Amino acid sequence: MESKLKIKAASGQRVILAGAILNLLLGIIKSTAGLLGHSNVLLADGIDSMVDVFSSLMTWGALKYAVKPPDEDHPYGHGKVESLAAAAGSLLLLSVGIIIAAFSIQQLIAVAHGHLPHRPRAYTLVILIGVIVIKEILFQLIARRARFIKSTAMLADAWHHRSDAIISFTAFLGITLSLFAGSGYEAADDWAALIACGIIFYNALAILKTSLSEIMDERVSDTLENTIIKLACEVNGVRSAEKCRVRKSGLALIADLHIRVDKNLTVKEGHAISHHVKNYLLDANLALEDITLHLEPD
Repeated sequence: MESKLKIKAASGQRVILAGAILNLLLGIIKSTAGLLGHSNVLLADGIDSMVDVFSSLMTWGALKYAVKPPDEDHPYGHGKVESLAAAAGSLLLLSVGIIIAAFSIQQLIAVAHGHLPHRPRAYTLVILIGVIVIKEILFQLIARRARFIKSTAMLADAWHHRSDAIISFTAFLGITLSLFAGSGYEAADDWAALIACGIIFYNALAILKTSLSEIMDERVSDTLENTIIKLACEVNGVRSAEKCRVRKSGLALIADLHIRVDKNLTVKEGHAISHHVKNYLLDANLALEDITLHLEPD
């Protein structure tokens, strides 16, 4: 199981690292274009992308650490660090949204007092189209890999890219209005940034809720518990099974299960059956890293 987890984590790390490098390049391009092209929302978008680089590197490290085998101080493994990284990533995303919102509100207040901003340059629209396409592709690739390896931290990293795409799309709309809608739309750029922040807050809070649920050992699903019970009952010697509890730890799952066997069996025979059940479940492609069995007489 450990080798399977390492393979999954390694595949996720490669995608995350590629996304971080691309994020850095896009962040520099967007920030520079925002400064030279007089676009506050594009500048904020560029800063967000560069901050995302740190989040991606944190996720990369979490995936590497989460698959370390149990040791004396961590008998249940190190998987929780993956959920902690997801929580930290969502908090970072919230922080970026707050900074962008505060900056946009400051600009809108200035406009309300008669300080009209410079209109954005038209070439910023071309840059934004390219950014939207690249960021959406990155989101799809990383999100698909995250769901495959069941990584909440990696899914949070994917949503950083989706949030970038959303910000860029709203920036495109805001700059378009600012350039072509005429007088009274000079601040459309900043209103677009505020709308994007609302979407960022929603996604960040959703990821934070999921990661906190994993840290608190929330049950995974009824379907999975029923599947484990059904598979356990397929093992020769098991009369019935109940009280299945499953929790997520990093990229894997840890389960507890009660099984009933013939009360006239010896301790050795019952112990052998429990080993058969454990091996059968671990080989069942359910992402189980460990399972604790409690033996009861039928």
